[in-house]
Amino acid sequence: MTGAPARSPRRRSRDRDPATSGRGTLRWREARTGLALISPTVVLVLVLVVLPILWTVVLAFQDLRLIRLRTAGLFGDYTVENFVDVFGSPGFWQALVTTLVYAGCGTAASVGLGLVAALAMRRPFRGRTFVRASLLLPYVAPVVAATFVWGVMLNPQFGIVNEVGTGLLGWDEPIAFLSERPTALVTVIVFEMWRSFPFAFLFLTARLQAAPATLEEAAQVDGATPTQVFRHIVWPQLLPTIAVLALLRFIWTFNNFDDIYLLTGGGAGTEVISVRVFDFLVSRGDIGAASAQALVLATVLIVLVTVYHRFAAKDEVA
Repeated sequence: MTGAPARSPRRRSRDRDPATSGRGTLRWREARTGLALISPTVVLVLVLVVLPILWTVVLAFQDLRLIRLRTAGLFGDYTVENFVDVFGSPGFWQALVTTLVYAGCGTAASVGLGLVAALAMRRPFRGRTFVRASLLLPYVAPVVAATFVWGVMLNPQFGIVNEVGTGLLGWDEPIAFLSERPTALVTVIVFEMWRSFPFAFLFLTARLQAAPATLEEAAQVDGATPTQVFRHIVWPQLLPTIAVLALLRFIWTFNNFDDIYLLTGGGAGTEVISVRVFDFLVSRGDIGAASAQALVLATVLIVLVTVYHRFAAKDEVA
């Protein structure tokens, strides 16, 4: 009978080496501690992000009404009729165009105003800290309170804007800013600009403070005008930050719901995809069609997030 093969002296010495054994135990403890630390985040992501997305995908391929939601299951009668109805509806394409216009114009306006504010607040002056803090109020103010104030200000009967316009600016009649086409869409874009520009202002202010001042001083000594200094020195340094800001703000504005719903309710040509999804879900009770539209919206956002990650990776490598 053959006995067990003898281990080599090197193998036996390594097994008996307390340093090697200790390093292996330490690695296992570190790995176990890391898993324990990230497990709450993983559970939250699965419960709050992954499962709702999967459930939305399941509902998007079922002919389901709100009254029959309790009977819906994972293995129902799947169909693509919801997507056919969504893409065949003229209201969907109009809402998609409105969403793109709203997101594009709102993003450009908010980032542009944030850039102007950051450049204006760049040089020190008396009271600059107070002015900077005041510029953050639109971003931190509750959206319900902000939309209520704007609704009162723009009211055609007793709003202060129409009062000033008809009394001092010579308007022939009050303007219904929130109930006329295309004034309503322009108004919600202006509101988005006013509410979101502090975010761009913070990022661009931080980038300007990190930029070396020696380059601008050397250009000024060489006789460069302020416009030339901004175009050839300041702007190239701000461009990567502006690009990332534009991508982030476009994604968030494209997915925005509360501003438009509280200001116009989606009327007067301001119905975006998010408001349309809410209308199908709550007013019509058509969960399948609402989920299909939400899935289309999520697909567009996934594409934008992919573009953002590609840009961020390229910027880090550079």
